[in-house]
Amino acid sequence: MPQPILETKNLTKIYNLGQENEFEALHSINFTAQAGEFLCVMGPSGSGKTTFINNISTIDLPTKGRVCIDGADIRTMSANEIGRFRSKTLGFVFQEFNLLDTHTIYENIAMPLALAKTKKKEARERVETVAAQMGIQEILHKYPGECSGGQRQRGAICRALVMDPKIIIADEPTGNLDRRSANEFLELVGRLNREQGVTIIMVTHDPLIASYSSRLVYIKDGIIEQTIEKEQMSQKEYFWRITEINASESKALFV
Repeated sequence: MPQPILETKNLTKIYNLGQENEFEALHSINFTAQAGEFLCVMGPSGSGKTTFINNISTIDLPTKGRVCIDGADIRTMSANEIGRFRSKTLGFVFQEFNLLDTHTIYENIAMPLALAKTKKKEARERVETVAAQMGIQEILHKYPGECSGGQRQRGAICRALVMDPKIIIADEPTGNLDRRSANEFLELVGRLNREQGVTIIMVTHDPLIASYSSRLVYIKDGIIEQTIEKEQMSQKEYFWRITEINASESKALFV
């Protein structure tokens, strides 16, 4: 069995530790993701899914337990080491795109390369390569405000890809997109997953979006309540299984 690309052991996150309002958001979670998986994380509001994503992506650190990414134990690293590791291993795509309006799409995509002090020629080649993959060569010298939502999202994906990460963390990436742009986004990340073996970990509230994944992780009350493997199911069958899980939360209100 190959080593997981991401693994947690007894992952626990406690806020306001030792205070009267101490709150345990994650309860001793054990979790693994294999290289090349396409995972979706779902759960009701306040379930702990954002805390979980933050802790497995180095944005936050667990109170207890271990998070290992590509064989590296995050809790043993200094802040500077985590920063360098994050830039080389992880790519992030956010709901709000997080593009700088005062910089062109090209400059936004190239920013991680600039922070890594990549030579200009290599940086230009990398930006042009990922832009070609995402089909946005013609907007590289436009500003975000001059682009559509779908184009801005493609720019954000390019920025996530330009350092050739092993894992892409996507937090509600389609939340600000219309259905057509959302479908385009899913086709793009699906292709990256299938053709380049990039591991995708995506948070979503939308069962249709989740049905593009290979595995669903459902978090409730700070634990992984259940997982669903797509395996041999059609996308339609998988979608209905995901819908049933989410509907059970609503049904419980009437019991």
